[in-house]
Amino acid sequence: MVVTFGEIMMRLQPPGYQRLSQTKSYDAVFGGGEANVAVSLANFGIDAKFVTKLPDNPIGAACKGELARWGVDTSDIVLGGGRMGLYFCEKGASQRASVVVYDRAGSAVAMAKPAEFDWEKIFSGASRFHFTGITPALSDDMAAAVTEACIAAKGMGVKISCDLNYRKKLWSRQKAKEVMTKYMPYIELLISNEEDAHDVFGITAQKTDITKGEIDIEGYKSVAEQLADFGIPKVAITLRESISASRNNWSALLLADGEFFVSKKYAIDLVDRVGGGDSFGAGLIYGILSGMTSAESLEFAVGASTLKHTIEGDFNIVDSSEVHKLVSGDGSGRVQR
Repeated sequence: MVVTFGEIMMRLQPPGYQRLSQTKSYDAVFGGGEANVAVSLANFGIDAKFVTKLPDNPIGAACKGELARWGVDTSDIVLGGGRMGLYFCEKGASQRASVVVYDRAGSAVAMAKPAEFDWEKIFSGASRFHFTGITPALSDDMAAAVTEACIAAKGMGVKISCDLNYRKKLWSRQKAKEVMTKYMPYIELLISNEEDAHDVFGITAQKTDITKGEIDIEGYKSVAEQLADFGIPKVAITLRESISASRNNWSALLLADGEFFVSKKYAIDLVDRVGGGDSFGAGLIYGILSGMTSAESLEFAVGASTLKHTIEGDFNIVDSSEVHKLVSGDGSGRVQR
């Protein structure tokens, strides 16, 4: 079983490609980094538990029900005071970028106390714990809760993975570096991109300009090596070449026990890129847990996240057979009858 821990929010999005300034209605779904990972893993057939705190009201109940709908274990979700965090997503197109506006202050999980989470009980039967850099950024109490979770997981032999996921609206680069550095000795698998590595640890890929969609593999290998210097066995870097808001090239590299692997590159016509990194992390975890080689795990992760970019909402609603089909070379998109 994989345990994930963090905030889930309600996402409000104008229909189609309308702007926030023009819409008269919003489509509502739930999503959040660690919840997205749990849903992906559950769809792949892995037992997945999501831990958070939700408001004890009908919105919290609806969120819990949506997670359960996709097979996620919600038994250790805490209910209590606070509100459901919101975020508004204006979908970009062509040369117009997407826009995200957060309204999450005072959310139930941001106000949670470390003592509300019984990690020994939560990790019973678990093989892996996953969190992102968003969770400790929510509050000092949540940072302390993540610390307690890492200590408990390591003591129980549970491997730990982390996606750096820096959010500048939640904390400063200085605070992020201070807090995230403390977690690194616990991490077995670290997931990042060039932006997050730079923002959290000041590590920058050379010969790369993400605003122009230009990347250099050797520069990213250097980023992975510098992250691995924390003593982390596996470091994965996602490689997004943003040609426009509607078209990206997508690939990744993995440094596993000193050996580099670089995936196939996919040209994607985007439907929804939110959750793309989370679906990559879930795919990589699935590959590792399924006994795939490092190269196979990486290809599965990139394939899974490629498919996520074609699906509306935060959750990656695909099963492992669909990913294997794409990875094996069938990306034609022909109608399945």
